[in-house]
Amino acid sequence: MFVYQVALSDPNWGDVLKGLVPTGETFSSTHSIGGQTPLTGALGIIGATVMPHNLYLHSAVSQTRKINRTDEDEIANAVRFSTWDSNIQLTLAFFVNSLLLIMGVAVFKTGAVKDPSFFGLYEALSNPDTLSNGILITVAKSGLLSTLFAVALLASGQNSTITGTLTGQVIMEGFIHMRMPIWLRRLITRLISVIPVLICVIITSRQGTIREHTALNTLMNNSQVFLAFALPFSMVPLLMMTNSEVEMGSRFKNSIVIRILGWGSVIGLTYLNLIGLPGQIEGFFGEKVTSSQLVLADSIAYVIIVAVLLLLAWTIIELYKGNKKYNQLINER
Repeated sequence: MFVYQVALSDPNWGDVLKGLVPTGETFSSTHSIGGQTPLTGALGIIGATVMPHNLYLHSAVSQTRKINRTDEDEIANAVRFSTWDSNIQLTLAFFVNSLLLIMGVAVFKTGAVKDPSFFGLYEALSNPDTLSNGILITVAKSGLLSTLFAVALLASGQNSTITGTLTGQVIMEGFIHMRMPIWLRRLITRLISVIPVLICVIITSRQGTIREHTALNTLMNNSQVFLAFALPFSMVPLLMMTNSEVEMGSRFKNSIVIRILGWGSVIGLTYLNLIGLPGQIEGFFGEKVTSSQLVLADSIAYVIIVAVLLLLAWTIIELYKGNKKYNQLINER
């Protein structure tokens, strides 16, 4: 659906390809568009595409393959197929996010659309007066563009909900051995997810439709940024366990290339999360921030930064100790 809509918008493909190459502007936190800085947008895309809970889900799914676990060749086959499976999904997710961004630029570039949220994008795709492309204008009159966009957005939301629910089940039953009836699990998870939305709507209910839509859009973007913030805490255990010869064996442990890329990704993502944190907290105080609010926001950010670094260090140390203890037990047998 997004491919069809992007093809109709006829973007400048030279500029599109140039935009795929990360530069200093990609991770800039000095200027904002629609209340979002490029750094916040980039982190949001990373969080929405990779999603830390999917690392647990992929690990759980790979264990469901019916193979002879004493045969290394069968295990190697299962690992290869699992790798292809996750890489294909992430690649498709990357293209979907890219197409959505391209389509958004094609719609919003004229400046005629004042609502920068998904609500505004939906309305723009059904209103020929807001579009600059002749073909898009013709198709928009039929209502096809807005309908396709809504269906694609619904499918994306269902996909995220399903993977999140499955991961929650894996973690609750596999890690903390907590079981509960399906109806109770669904009730609790749905209520928890709805509460922030209700609070956001109540706070902005008397500030106009655009303000309400913008607040909901900001809430969604910040939730994706939080996913990027949580990603290193899922990546570090995964890397340390798969780097270990004791855990994986000499054949299946990570190669030196995967180690470098993996730890480079953790360090880079952690750095981007931390440098963007002060600006994100300042954003909660609104557009007109006083000097005292800036000081408070920065103080909160620095406390969180120290806590995150200490927690990551503690995670690495504990995993290292656990791996060392497991190695000693293996050698004693």
